[in-house]
Amino acid sequence: MTNAFLQGIEEFNKEEFYACHDTLEALWMEAVEPDKRFYQGILQIAVACYHLGNLNWRGAVILLGEGIGRLRDYQPVYEGIDVADLMSQCMPLLKVLQQTGQEQVEEVVKQLTTDQANYIGEGGDEGIGLPKILRIDSIDLSRN
Repeated sequence: MTNAFLQGIEEFNKEEFYACHDTLEALWMEAVEPDKRFYQGILQIAVACYHLGNLNWRGAVILLGEGIGRLRDYQPVYEGIDVADLMSQCMPLLKVLQQTGQEQVEEVVKQLTTDQANYIGEGGDEGIGLPKILRIDSIDLSRN
């Protein structure tokens, strides 16, 4: 992992999605496959979260879906990133956004920002929130 990639992950996890976009876009533009598609997937999820913060439902849904699609082949782990975990966070968020639609995007965002860990989607879906990127090399195995 490069320092720039680690910086992008940190920005993502701090919900600094615009800064994350700038950081990862520079990496993505210079990368070659298979890293290029991987960076693009994470970048698209970051931009989706940025759009969501601006109540741009359409942009959030489209880019979240595209990011998920690009990252599918990188599961379970790629470049020290728990891609399976990231996907398990993004898929329920996308589902809730698709179910609620543009008319209720503001309410979804309020729920995400006021009680992120306990937000319950329609129909009893599991709790969802804005995704976080888990680095495998940062897991403390002694806690198990």
